[in-house]
Amino acid sequence: MTATPHAHELLQVAVLAADDKGGENLVALDVSNPLPLADIFFMVTGRSERNVIAIAGEIEDKLIEAGHKPLRREGRTAGRWVLIDFGDLVVHVFHEEEREYYGLERLWKDCPVIPIELPVHGVQD
Repeated sequence: MTATPHAHELLQVAVLAADDKGGENLVALDVSNPLPLADIFFMVTGRSERNVIAIAGEIEDKLIEAGHKPLRREGRTAGRWVLIDFGDLVVHVFHEEEREYYGLERLWKDCPVIPIELPVHGVQD
């Protein structure tokens, strides 16, 4: 089993939103095989609590604008680890310290990494 095209569409919206708010270390894992409840885990790091909240808010706003409602949301007030569940896509926005401490990439290391394409910023001819 692999992540659905719908999950990939959600991921692309989330990637662009995270990038717009300065998200770092963007990683997407195809968790569709071991986890029947979701297709993709998308992880992104913010440098401060305020940045984590801003990234999570932008991702949620852009996905809602695209017609996708979150099923649940956790951790937004603390700004250390915000989880937003969109069904096929589960977004994890971490503060740097939490990302390192919890190491979701290590826990899900057997899952394939989904390549992420970011827009090129500041390129001048």
